[in-house]
Amino acid sequence: MLIELCIVKRTKCERENDMPRQEFNILIFNCGSSSLTLKIFHVNNAKAIEQIFSGKAHRVGVTGTEPSFIETSLNGKVEKRIIPLKNHAEAAAVALENVKNSRIPIHYVGHRFVHGGDHFQRSVFLSNDIMKQLKMCLLLAPLHNPSSFSVILECKRSLPQVQQYVAFDTAFHSSIPPIAFTYGLPKKIVKKYGFRKYGFHGLSYSYVVKEAARFLQTPLDKLRIVACHLGTGGSSVAAIKEGHSIDTSMGYTPLSGLVMSTRSGDLDPILALYLMAVYGYRGEELNDILNRKSGFLGISAFSSDIRDIIKHIEEKEEDQSELALNMYIHRLKKYIGSYIVALGGIDVLAFTDDIGVNSWEVREGVCSNMECWGMELDEKANHKAAKDKISILNSKNSKVSILTIPTEEELVICWEGINLIGDNHDAAV
Repeated sequence: MLIELCIVKRTKCERENDMPRQEFNILIFNCGSSSLTLKIFHVNNAKAIEQIFSGKAHRVGVTGTEPSFIETSLNGKVEKRIIPLKNHAEAAAVALENVKNSRIPIHYVGHRFVHGGDHFQRSVFLSNDIMKQLKMCLLLAPLHNPSSFSVILECKRSLPQVQQYVAFDTAFHSSIPPIAFTYGLPKKIVKKYGFRKYGFHGLSYSYVVKEAARFLQTPLDKLRIVACHLGTGGSSVAAIKEGHSIDTSMGYTPLSGLVMSTRSGDLDPILALYLMAVYGYRGEELNDILNRKSGFLGISAFSSDIRDIIKHIEEKEEDQSELALNMYIHRLKKYIGSYIVALGGIDVLAFTDDIGVNSWEVREGVCSNMECWGMELDEKANHKAAKDKISILNSKNSKVSILTIPTEEELVICWEGINLIGDNHDAAV
């Protein structure tokens, strides 16, 4: 797949003269809470980048009815391997073995790191000092940051001579205004500890909004977009005006917002205090409950994967699957409605990531009874939506464009690496 560099622009790479004048391969790792995506891009003399290898580990560490597996694609040949994958380090080890067997030389490795806190506002090459700072961020996103860190360590073990870098999800949401990112806590506490909404899935949103504008042939600064990043692990919604994030459902950590695979989403904080003060739960136990044992897994009591939930509903199993799915859709619709108000209207509703692109059931549930916002779904188009390209799902009478947009976080991470390499022309290849 050949991708012209102009698809995803970055400030320091808009002019050809700013680009490094060499060829190299970048291996990208993208940790989801229950998946691990990898892609290799070949950068060719500052003119184009070509995806030459891809793979994805599914159901990593998932408690469910289906086994974990990893798929890889090279030269049009797709291979699927069913294998136990208890954690992301194990998935990375299997993935790196596949990369080694492909005999593709790797010159750089890039990683998605969900939460950089106040330590990181831009992508950086790894060093001993940077590794220490990353360690300080691990608890900020307990389902992602430790997993990404473990993959970094696995890459250091398997590819010790290859330079690595990290790109951060929080950067895209730096445009959120104080009225949306400030918590209603005492000013002294907020200032002392740096509590604020950071927002996540920023690499995905950055790509999706540009693709929406390109597809609709409308300048990005003319669009009001509500984007739904719905993954098999984490999910969020963002309100994006003129290309800039003005609010998003996740907060200081990725726990808040939507009901997710194992995360509770929004919760009355007093419940946490009760569990600790009245019922004796320790902090680490509570963290485990809210991040790893709640959401779909907690409600259904059998799976953390929404695909299993939907399958149980179709098979009319006697459990809480229908409740779990309806809670998910209800929370989604609440956020979408509130963001339409915050934006002063809506031009585009975009669905992305695995569930957003692949689940017509979720999209149909979300778009039902939304005509009051000028939103009308074409049910046939929704059922037939492509999985590998942008699809338009709205009816001809809809005032709002409803799109599925397969995300390309890995391409954005690749661009971040090209920027870093461009800033360091002496970097060894």
